[in-house]
Amino acid sequence: MNPDDWTPREMRHGFVSLLSGSGMPLENISRLVGHGTTIVTETVYRKQLRPALLDGAQAMDDLFLAQEP
Repeated sequence: MNPDDWTPREMRHGFVSLLSGSGMPLENISRLVGHGTTIVTETVYRKQLRPALLDGAQAMDDLFLAQEP
């Protein structure tokens, strides 16, 4: 995706997801984005990127290691 095409909504979701993935407490993230509670931050904005990336990396390792002679 071209960064010039990113919408404010996509950037907000990315911001929350990256902070969450870095280990910042959800309460702090909620305050940064102006939410009164963590419910909306957690259920709407936060996407768990790290588990998906790690699962994908492990699957690729498994595929390539299985191909070694």
